[in-house]
Amino acid sequence: MNWKRFYLVALTLVITSYASAQANLLNAKKVGEIGFKSEAQIASEDDKPLPYGHITDRDVLWSKVVWEYIDLNQKINLPYYYPIDTVSTGNGRRSLFDSLLKGIRDGEIKEVYDDSYFTSKIGMDEITEKTEDLRDDGYGNIDPYTIKSEQVKGYLIKGIWYFDKRQGELKYRLLGIAPMGPDVQVLGRDEIDDKDNIYELFWIFYPDARDALHKSKVFNPLNSATPISYDNLLNARRFTATIVKEENLYGDREIKDYVRGNSLFQLLEANRIKEGIRDREMDMWNY
Repeated sequence: MNWKRFYLVALTLVITSYASAQANLLNAKKVGEIGFKSEAQIASEDDKPLPYGHITDRDVLWSKVVWEYIDLNQKINLPYYYPIDTVSTGNGRRSLFDSLLKGIRDGEIKEVYDDSYFTSKIGMDEITEKTEDLRDDGYGNIDPYTIKSEQVKGYLIKGIWYFDKRQGELKYRLLGIAPMGPDVQVLGRDEIDDKDNIYELFWIFYPDARDALHKSKVFNPLNSATPISYDNLLNARRFTATIVKEENLYGDREIKDYVRGNSLFQLLEANRIKEGIRDREMDMWNY
């Protein structure tokens, strides 16, 4: 291995990450210049998400599509939840939910759907109906109720595990992501007992969101000069998730539909599916 070239590449990545995290911080002569890159800086940077390799159908020896739930109450998943206050947070940091909404509003994310099979495409108007509700309080005043980052309890993700026979290993590809939040119609209504239930707000075809999520950085507690993008975080599967459904003969029914009323047995069934996927790679090498 050419170690000199390796260290040169590593140093370049560190410098690029630092410039991205602390844009113009050391060169700013006034506060208003912090966070704004010059045209020369922008032109010199080519920071894009790592492209997926092309996989032909003949290379896929085995595959399985699964749906998983990322619970934001889990400590390891907190980077997707914070910051929930966008006013007092600097450096342009946003939660995953705010990053997705911003990408949709700015037109960077166009592949937005109403279901995980990506059959019914929706726009910003439909998303607004699911996340905002303007009500008359009876005195001529309008009370706005909006689903914000703090109300998003988790994310439902859809992905495919597949065995690449060309490289001889089991791989994962994220296909879709959906924020899970309450029904906006029940916010502020004490008479409706539905506040603990969460629903899919919208589905995003993940490959279309990679550029937008790569621009949105996650705080790195070990080194604030080298933040991590949401795209890197999700593709590296740096989260804990529970399988809630797998593609199956019975119309892709969920685990809770055939393991009823027992959360422990549902979790055991999810772990059984997960172990079956992990064992698949070992089974490929058995003769």
